[in-house]
Amino acid sequence: MVDRATRTLVLGGVRSGKSAHGESLLRAHQQIRYLATGPVTTSDAEWTARVNTHRQRRDARYTTIETTDLAEALRAAPDIPALVDDLGSWLTARIDAVDGWESGSGIDLDADITELCDSLRAMNADVVLISSEVGLSLVPPTPAGRLFQDLLGTLNSAVAQACDRVSLVVAGRVLDLPADPSAEDHTGATVSAAPAPAVAPVPTAPVATPAPVTPGPVDEPTPVTTAAEVPDPTDAEVFGPITPPSEAVAFEARERQKTLTKPPGSLGRLEEIGVWISACQGQCPPAPITSPSVAVFAGDHGVARGGVSAFPPEVTAQMVANISSGGAAVNVMAARVGATVMVVDMSVDADTSPHLSTFKVRRSSEDLRTTDSITLAEARAALAAGRAIADRLIDSGSDLLIAGEMGIGNTTPATVLIGALTRREPVEIVGRGTGVDDHGWMRKTAAIRDGMRRARKVVHDPLALLAAVGGADLTATAGFLAQAALRRTPVILDGVVITAAAMVANELAPGAMRWWIAGHRSVEPAHQIALDHLDLEPVLDLSMRLGEGSGAVLALPVVQSAADILISMATFAEAGVTDRDDAAVPEAAESS
Repeated sequence: MVDRATRTLVLGGVRSGKSAHGESLLRAHQQIRYLATGPVTTSDAEWTARVNTHRQRRDARYTTIETTDLAEALRAAPDIPALVDDLGSWLTARIDAVDGWESGSGIDLDADITELCDSLRAMNADVVLISSEVGLSLVPPTPAGRLFQDLLGTLNSAVAQACDRVSLVVAGRVLDLPADPSAEDHTGATVSAAPAPAVAPVPTAPVATPAPVTPGPVDEPTPVTTAAEVPDPTDAEVFGPITPPSEAVAFEARERQKTLTKPPGSLGRLEEIGVWISACQGQCPPAPITSPSVAVFAGDHGVARGGVSAFPPEVTAQMVANISSGGAAVNVMAARVGATVMVVDMSVDADTSPHLSTFKVRRSSEDLRTTDSITLAEARAALAAGRAIADRLIDSGSDLLIAGEMGIGNTTPATVLIGALTRREPVEIVGRGTGVDDHGWMRKTAAIRDGMRRARKVVHDPLALLAAVGGADLTATAGFLAQAALRRTPVILDGVVITAAAMVANELAPGAMRWWIAGHRSVEPAHQIALDHLDLEPVLDLSMRLGEGSGAVLALPVVQSAADILISMATFAEAGVTDRDDAAVPEAAESS
């Protein structure tokens, strides 16, 4: 049975934001034990104020347990997610317990550290541990200070070996650290280091710029792209900090909802979607959504030659032509709601029109069962392409984006990504995709198993993960979604393939998921797991599994209506309608 718990060590300096980041990693859980290792009582007013600030930030899901025996506390409830804050205070208590400050370097806490790591490995639920990175904290150059620094470094290293993931927080910025190539994970398997970055390829001669395609036949190709417009893949995986949607505007929008001519909450989730749009736009009421755009990322996958799909690989190129000419389902749906559609050939195993293949990285990805889907250099190029496409659509006036996909066999790499990032078993997450029979389902399950085994060694390196098992189309999608968040533009996610790319996008640009809403729930089992991972609730549930962006496009009118409610619906005061709070109080009620 595959261990599903994720153990994360979050390191950082004083006031770096490490505790807040650790809390964010457990946001999807409904029950969390907060294991506080600081002093229970203290006369230090400043320390007490800090503790109170942390407590106020935690909601009712948290149960606070103040303890210095972390090993026992973890063993007491291995099935309940836990947040340990912090290891430095625990270490101080252990040194105190053996009067270690006076004994200097002779203190031996190896047994305590080993017991802690063993209890950590035995956890069946997610656990996050907060600790100071000794090089980022002020430690006095005294014998006691040097003792604490040496022991905390030893403790951090030991705990890191017992964890699946180690993150460093500096000035609020989060960096996921690569695996130690000489380390063994908690299953005993050797963890390999991420491949060394490859040199980015020199861009080929530029071709036509992809332009948004309105439903119907495509016009003549747009003018040839200049060299300056070809995206530079250098550091394409590096994103600036993501600014979240405005909480102040969200509060204002919720207050406005209370004044509209309806009972509070009577429009259900539609009200909260309107609040989200307001927060994304930074204004209340929001502006109407009038220029939505759909970008469909197309690519073939080598794994499709292994019989994991009900359709042959050549269908990808045929469907790209169909979307380009306006004949696909996404075109019909987009025409109804006034959205433009463009299709981008990232790795179709055929020659497509120049205006579709501007950003093409290669013909087909490799077979993820046995080798990397694409190289790191190709992954950077695809990521840069996705970012550039988002920029072009936003700069041209798009006020909401939708990502779609087209590629025979693409639910296999998508499911591999979801399984790797959520540590699920292949048989638990595999679906029927385009409708494979039982034998096809078994072949697909085996392919996902093999892909997840290869993905495991790079699961903490988003770019290497995309290169190993994602392919050019999913990589470009991840870049597109992360860049939209960086540009503060709301996105409606589609099905399992797009949501898989979104999971990696949120790893590349932490916090990006707050700019997304899930359009629908696919029948693919992995999709719900991915939605849970991103803490997203779908707008629609219509048992769809087409892809192309179709489910997101169908959800678009709901999102537009949610904005329109805040914009155009009359308030009680404007309509002269009596609010329930303004209703006359009966005399009997007054006298009571």
